[in-house]
Amino acid sequence: METKVNPWKANLTNGVILGLAGVIFSLVLWFLDLTFSRGFTMIFLVISIFLLYYFIKSYRDNYLHGMMTYGQSVGAGMIIWFYSAIIATIFTYLLFTLIDPELPAKALAMGEERLRASGKVPEEMIDSSMAMQKKIMTPTFMVISSFFGNMIYGLIIVLIVSIFTRKEGNPLIETPAQ
Repeated sequence: METKVNPWKANLTNGVILGLAGVIFSLVLWFLDLTFSRGFTMIFLVISIFLLYYFIKSYRDNYLHGMMTYGQSVGAGMIIWFYSAIIATIFTYLLFTLIDPELPAKALAMGEERLRASGKVPEEMIDSSMAMQKKIMTPTFMVISSFFGNMIYGLIIVLIVSIFTRKEGNPLIETPAQ
C-alpha cells in the first residue's frame, strides 16, 4: 500500500534552506556594502536556480519514485519558493526596520542617481517620481511588495526549472528503483 506524500511537509526543509541561503547571501552583501549591486544579484539568481533544481529533483527522486509531471514539478517548486519567500520577506522587514533603517533612503538616493545619470528622464519627472517613492517606502508596503514580487519572480524561475526536473513515463512499464 502506497502512502500519499504531503508536498507541503516534504518541501518545508528545502524551502527553509533556500530562504536561509538568500538571507546569508543578502547579509554578506550588506556587510560588504554591495546591497544594490546588480552583478551580485545575478550571481544569487544562478545559485537559486541550481538549488531549486536540486531540491525539486530530490523531491522527485525521494518521494515520487523518480516520476514527476511538469505540473507536480511546478507545484513542488512553488511550495519551496513560497517558504523561501516568507523567510526573505521577514528578513527584508528586519533589514529595513531594525538592522539598517537608513537603507530605504539609500535605495531612493541610488535610484535617483541612476535616473539622473541616464540623462533620458526629464528633471520634473525624476522629482515627482522620487516624491512618490518616498511616500510608498514604508515597511508595510515593502513587506507586501517584497513577498508578491518574490513570488512572481519565483514563478518564472520555477516554470523554467520544471522543464528540466520533470520525468514522465508509464509507471506500470518502467518500475522505479527503490
